[in-house]
Amino acid sequence: MKKVMKLLPLVLSAALLVGCTSIGPICATSNEVGTKVGTATAGYLFGWLPIPLTGDHSIQRAARESGITKISTVDEKTFNYFGVWVGKQTIVTGE
Repeated sequence: MKKVMKLLPLVLSAALLVGCTSIGPICATSNEVGTKVGTATAGYLFGWLPIPLTGDHSIQRAARESGITKISTVDEKTFNYFGVWVGKQTIVTGE
């Protein structure tokens, strides 16, 4: 039992650092794949409560900030840290 109690803080600390990342396509157009890549990122608490000042992760913002006028592809990357903090990033490619 003493060994379990010594390992418990280590196991709990490791559990809090667990996270996963997934990326998937949102849409694609018939435009040629360009050389420009734009991103827009926002953070959420518990996956739904927006964190102020983290911005939005809209397609328009990602394209505007990188100077893309002809969008080729749009992907969304989601990173989740133990369900407490969720980040969403929109990745836009084009010219």
